[in-house]
Amino acid sequence: MSTLLAPLRLAPFRRLALGRAVAMLGNGGAPIALAFAVLRTTGSPTQLGLVVAVRSLFNVAFVLFGGVLADRLPRRLVLVGSSALSAASQGALAALVLTHHATVPWILALSACNGAFAAFAMPASSALLPQTVPDELRRQANALNRMAANGAMIGGAALGGAVVAAAGPGWGLAIDATTFALSGLLFAGVRVRPTTALAQESSPTSAGTGMLHELRVGWQEFVARRWVWTIVATFCFLNAAYSGAVGVLGPTIADKSFGSGGWGLVLAGETVGMLVGGVLGLRLRPQRPLLVGVVCMAGCALLPFGLALGVPVAVLAGMNFLAGVGVEQGGIAWETSLQQEIPEDRLARVYSYDALGSFVAIPLSQAAVGPLSAAIGVRTTLFGAAVVILGCTVAMLAVRDVRALRIKTAGPAASPAAGPVSASVSAAACQLGEPK
Repeated sequence: MSTLLAPLRLAPFRRLALGRAVAMLGNGGAPIALAFAVLRTTGSPTQLGLVVAVRSLFNVAFVLFGGVLADRLPRRLVLVGSSALSAASQGALAALVLTHHATVPWILALSACNGAFAAFAMPASSALLPQTVPDELRRQANALNRMAANGAMIGGAALGGAVVAAAGPGWGLAIDATTFALSGLLFAGVRVRPTTALAQESSPTSAGTGMLHELRVGWQEFVARRWVWTIVATFCFLNAAYSGAVGVLGPTIADKSFGSGGWGLVLAGETVGMLVGGVLGLRLRPQRPLLVGVVCMAGCALLPFGLALGVPVAVLAGMNFLAGVGVEQGGIAWETSLQQEIPEDRLARVYSYDALGSFVAIPLSQAAVGPLSAAIGVRTTLFGAAVVILGCTVAMLAVRDVRALRIKTAGPAASPAAGPVSASVSAAACQLGEPK
């Protein structure tokens, strides 16, 4: 057990994991608060879809720039800046809702700001983690980091549903703003060695490189490994189907039936599953983690199926628990594999291309799912989303590299000049990315 918890002995890792957990405590309830704020303001699932789509659109639009910034500046400072701006935007939105001055244009504008600010946090946080631990502790560190965040989201989702039900959505948004501010203070204390790019930024070879050059270098790393771009391309469709069904139709169904408190419990079921999955991830080391992770992602179809069938809240929470266990296995292996294979000074840019590809279709899905469900029916739309998720799983398994890739037990990151990585020496697993 002492080996499994070894990353916690390192102060930079503790502060990074705690900062992310604090932010996720607020973010666990924020989607519930935002959804019910929009529904109580407009009563329209189409308007709700538009709001969440705008946030996702701005998150996607700025994520590549966030990746470049996180590879060229101290990642700690990027996280502090992102947290401060996110606290300000969520605080302003909370104030508008609490004072009953919230309108759709204001909600759209502040959601867009929050999505843009969050785009800087995801690649910086993911790429900073391997700087806080030695190579041999990466898998344990990734598991513990995700467990801390998921544990916080368990409380956040349940708390968010309860707060919205008891005091209104404005207070849920205010809690999220406060946690952003606290996480920024924790990120400020993460002190690590600089990346190779920062250590050599004054050299003649690195002078004068611009944004387009940095993006080209990141793109070359991204496309050089077939398992990376295959998984990301497929998740473009999987995430779109899931986000439309669960992010828009789920709260709409809950608002008309079992309420925000019940929906918070359903969402908490997934995070409980992810927490349990993190415990398993500390101990399990599958030889083909990518194959295992892709198979597990089929569980994401359970909640859309359950919503379509109208099963009780307890059953929905159980379905989401099983999905969370599977998602976490894929997420741990995916992050560990990218950190293992991608050069440290280019890792944030690869993470940003991962986020761009995985999330680019989410805004369209969120905006379109309301009109689509009105045209063909909510139940048919939910069944369709579940079928798309299962189809994406089958499509990934059809790729030989996805089935054959193995995890390395040790060794440095692959050289950028090595070209495509052989299936015999690399591995990954899939993830449901979470734009922060």
